[in-house]
Amino acid sequence: MDCIFCKIIKKEIPASILYEDEKILIFNDLNPEAPKHFLVIPKEHIASVNELNACNSDVISHIFTKINEVSQNIKELENGYRIVTNCGENASQTVKHLHFHVLGGRKLSWPPG
Repeated sequence: MDCIFCKIIKKEIPASILYEDEKILIFNDLNPEAPKHFLVIPKEHIASVNELNACNSDVISHIFTKINEVSQNIKELENGYRIVTNCGENASQTVKHLHFHVLGGRKLSWPPG
């Protein structure tokens, strides 16, 4: 498989890791769109939200619990943050591995994109 996120999980590509456990990896985005921008990915390769099912969806609650824990320790996020996931080509999903962007550290505009 030629998935960049799977390569980061396997430590074949370096990343600035903020948190890691047996289910997920959290690391700083290489091209941040906000003063604080990190990605949260499951270690199991799930291509997008469309591949979630009863067997693998427990990782989502784990991801959101860890986003909460990690975010509480980042000063730039104390006034709020946004969590974004893209699903499919029209939503600009460029890496076919489920991932969540966490962005903060400035006032974020709405609507996005």
